[in-house]
Amino acid sequence: MSTARPRATATDAAPISPLTARLSAYIAAAPRTALPSEVIEKAKHHLLDTLAAMISGSRLGPGTIALSYVASLGGKREACVPGSRLVTSAYNAALAGGMLAHADETDDSHQPSFHHPGCAVVPAALAMAEREHRTGTQLLRALALGYDIGARASFALGAVRFHLAGHSTHSFGAHFGATAAACALAGLDAAKVRSALSYAAQQASGVSCWMRDPDHIEKAFDFGGMPASHGLAAAAMVAHGFTGVPDVFAGERNFFVAYASPHVRPEALIEELGVTFEIMNSNLKKWSVGSPIQAALDSTQALVSTHRINAREVKRAVVEIQDHEAAIVNDRDMPDICLQHLVALVLIDGTVTFVSSHDVARMKDRQVRAVRRLIELVPSPALTAAGGRQAIVTLHLADGRALRHHTEVVKGTAQNPMTRVEVEAKCDDLLTPILGKRRTRALIERVWTLDKLKDVCELRPLLRA
Repeated sequence: MSTARPRATATDAAPISPLTARLSAYIAAAPRTALPSEVIEKAKHHLLDTLAAMISGSRLGPGTIALSYVASLGGKREACVPGSRLVTSAYNAALAGGMLAHADETDDSHQPSFHHPGCAVVPAALAMAEREHRTGTQLLRALALGYDIGARASFALGAVRFHLAGHSTHSFGAHFGATAAACALAGLDAAKVRSALSYAAQQASGVSCWMRDPDHIEKAFDFGGMPASHGLAAAAMVAHGFTGVPDVFAGERNFFVAYASPHVRPEALIEELGVTFEIMNSNLKKWSVGSPIQAALDSTQALVSTHRINAREVKRAVVEIQDHEAAIVNDRDMPDICLQHLVALVLIDGTVTFVSSHDVARMKDRQVRAVRRLIELVPSPALTAAGGRQAIVTLHLADGRALRHHTEVVKGTAQNPMTRVEVEAKCDDLLTPILGKRRTRALIERVWTLDKLKDVCELRPLLRA
């Protein structure tokens, strides 16, 4: 059998499309491109938030199995896995780190593109930055880049319709975001970036049946571990000398042909690139629980703190949220995604902490169950039509009063962002039980001054647990 290489065709020599040329040049230039100060500040918020999700996630089911699996693989000592003492290959670190970051519902999200960027982009970028001994500034620029490209990839596929068709936008956007960040930190030029994007396109996948995952383990892989490790692999293979299709977004049998629909818009990949920074449109969670519950907890806590209410005074509580969100969080058997359970905790405790929202045993507590029975979840067509994530909580009290609070903009969203102090408070709650107060404080301060860090590997002692 002949082993001769097939002759090149006219298709092989086709010019690079303007879209792909612009995209690849932008990615290649990212480590050397200064960003607005507010973008760098937001990147620090999302980095710290994701590190906290990774370290806290290291003690949860998906995190422990990921750590055990990666430990069994060995690997060259290139990057650490936060929340552990593992130093392994960058690929393994990205895989485990991604699963840790989405080990539950603590990590960030980008609502317009229907995906969670941080749990894929941060582990891939952190592992590649360690492997290549990049600076803190280069890491922050790569993170902002990953959020930009991941969101735009989802926009280009027609995010909402793509999701409704059964594809997992959470995996597709994350693949391209992680790949872009890893390419920038690997120092790939524009031509090599184009090859890496082709590998990303081949690996990008995702089926929305993750919704039926009872243990959150596959979901942690789908959202975080898979895109983080695949994105890093795409960049690392090309850096090693792999070549690929020079333009996966144009020409015969391209990426968008494979996912053709009336809603595909390839030009969305580069629209306002360098002008609108999607990390600014990303959301942090004030509460380490499922996104559909955030507004309900905002409203419940506002009523409890303003009126100094305790659970004994409540005869009935009505929580209204969007129709499609109600089914996701209605009477679930996992504490951090069960709306009634979490609202009951706020009524009893005055707040929800990471520990209380993950305490499975407390779901059987007699007092909690009694309060939970008072809470009625009502799907609201009006809130669905209004859009966004909103909630109306009405507390009917024993003295006859009915107190109502409407959360129209959730705390931590792009429209109502958290301050440094609020981000620190959340991260203190997640990190202190594992790292202790002193190292938690040191890690927070190091992230705020990351642009002065000469080598990202210097973070390792602060991430070890």
